[in-house]
Amino acid sequence: MENFIVSARKYRPQNFSTVVGQSHITTTLKNAIRQQQLAHAFLFCGPRGVGKTTCARILAKTINCSNPTPEGEACNTCNSCVSFEAGTSLNIYELDAASNNSVDDIRELVEQIRFAPQAGRYRVYIIDEVHMLSASAFNAFLKTLEEPPAHAIFILATTEKHKILPTILSRCQIFDFKRITQADTVAHLEEIAEKEHIQAEKAALQLIAQKSEGCMRDSLSILDKMVSFTGGEVSYQHTLEHLNILDEDYYFRFHELLMQENLSGVLLLYDEIHRKGFEADMVLNGFASFYRNLLVSKDPATAAILDVMEGMQEKFAAVADKTDSSYMLSALNIISTAEIEIRQARNKRLHIELALIKLNFLHQAIELSTDQQQVIKKKRIDGPVLIKKRAIQSLSPVQDTTPVASGTSTPAVVSPPQKAPAKVSIATAQPTIRQTPPPASSAALPTQPVPAVNRNTLATGDKKNLLSALREKYGSEYNIEEVKEAQVLSLEKLTTCWEQYAGLLEGEKKHSAAAAFKTARIHIENDIKALITVYSVTSQKFIEAERMKVLDFLHQQFNNRSIHFEILVEAGEREEIPAHLRMNTKQKFEFMTERYPLVKKLKDRLNLELD
Repeated sequence: MENFIVSARKYRPQNFSTVVGQSHITTTLKNAIRQQQLAHAFLFCGPRGVGKTTCARILAKTINCSNPTPEGEACNTCNSCVSFEAGTSLNIYELDAASNNSVDDIRELVEQIRFAPQAGRYRVYIIDEVHMLSASAFNAFLKTLEEPPAHAIFILATTEKHKILPTILSRCQIFDFKRITQADTVAHLEEIAEKEHIQAEKAALQLIAQKSEGCMRDSLSILDKMVSFTGGEVSYQHTLEHLNILDEDYYFRFHELLMQENLSGVLLLYDEIHRKGFEADMVLNGFASFYRNLLVSKDPATAAILDVMEGMQEKFAAVADKTDSSYMLSALNIISTAEIEIRQARNKRLHIELALIKLNFLHQAIELSTDQQQVIKKKRIDGPVLIKKRAIQSLSPVQDTTPVASGTSTPAVVSPPQKAPAKVSIATAQPTIRQTPPPASSAALPTQPVPAVNRNTLATGDKKNLLSALREKYGSEYNIEEVKEAQVLSLEKLTTCWEQYAGLLEGEKKHSAAAAFKTARIHIENDIKALITVYSVTSQKFIEAERMKVLDFLHQQFNNRSIHFEILVEAGEREEIPAHLRMNTKQKFEFMTERYPLVKKLKDRLNLELD
């Protein structure tokens, strides 16, 4: 049976023109070869599988070619190229730094450098995964890398440039390889499929390119697996099944159900996905990519960076036109938060279902408004909503300048207040009376005559007649009450209220707290502050526990919300502590030895130590 060679090796590029997606690197190297301006050390860095080692081998073959082409490519027919292709060239030395990273390996390499090539112009040393070298190995390599022989060229390759010492970086020409674009990957896969007589759908190749994330070696490996899985016919559905990728149609169905706020349909659809074996973090990752692509499709200017299958752009654009940008941004925020938190979650299914519930009711959680052409997100429920109140316009008696006969009362003309909506409730209304000059014309301001108000009654502060007039006119629509004036503290009333509250505590069977209230002494400091003096800290704690309720009780009794009090503990006589209780062990021993010297002798004879 013929030996199978994987596509990554079989179709490895043999010259610069066949390298995919790295034209900025290959053009520079070909120009340097044609102009004979080669550096003595190169550093190829970039992601995995993008052609670093391949370009290093092509460069090593090309600079030793006997008959290079005018474009700077190897001829592939001379003895040097043939020996290189056969793997027998003595001018190429490859070192895997991942397994040969010690100082001895570098010293052995340095000893070989001094030998000139037997055929060709250069000896090329390719060190792959150079970041795996130890610090001592790097230091042993510094001098040789800075001043190598004229026939030696070093090509270092790495995926992690940040791990290489700066002294190494400064001695090399650095070439940064980039990820291969999806279009270049698909074109290369189509070319290989044609050569291998593989029937492959373009959508399947696009899915493979998307899954490889810019790595050509990974895409070729996936293609080999798909060919083995399908028997030479690579279809889109088979690729989805084999790569364990969730189809975009599921996310479109999710989005449609979320727009309808169909929670049961959303949960059932996720249950279907869960039964197929898709992990929760994979679903969230696909959801985030879906809404990202949907948001990108919203603007035709950003549609160029849409990363989806060919033919799906129009579908994304149509759905994006029907979806608000604010909804998509809020959905992305919920999904990204769920992606971060699901790593610590034990019940991952419950966690993703909670995220789906939030997405389902996202329209109810926010409402969109436009203010100066800017979208503002407002929460519908942000806390308790206060009842709006509108004050009633007070009745204003207008003094009439028309002369009247003596002994008759002056008629009062009152401007009717504006009628408020019936649903608006008013807690209190304080009627006021003011005299204003009459209008210039009776037609300018409509007036309504009302019975005259007795000024003597108003002077005495009796507002019963005015309140009665208000209640007669608006009593069915408003709750009109007279505003009570706040009272200042008085010792007599405060003492009575204090005793009443102590009685309430007795009724609640809080006898200890009631005793603390009864034994407390009250002193008025000013109109709104009282000083409460107690005899113990325990009594202070009992009163502190009832502070809020006592203040509420006093505020109602005095109709004054500014009243407060301070609790003081009266300083009593301190109990004298005996001297022996205030001493430590050493002081007690010294006190005893002064009175009984034999105690010290006993301690010395027995070699005792104090604790």
